[in-house]
Amino acid sequence: MLKPTDIEQLKGKNSRYAVVIGVAKRARSIAQDAEDNGVVLTEKPVSMAILDFTEGDYKMVASND
Repeated sequence: MLKPTDIEQLKGKNSRYAVVIGVAKRARSIAQDAEDNGVVLTEKPVSMAILDFTEGDYKMVASND
């Protein structure tokens, strides 16, 4: 479960909404990659996505559309 402390840790100068959207997009990507490759995930994709952002493997980039 995405805890409020996880959001605040990732937030930085981004809005809470941007953090949630970024984590959701990464989680969908993880789940799709696992499905495409026939991998059974033992951890939830959202938890894996949060870990990717907290470890610095992925960064959120704001677009100015």
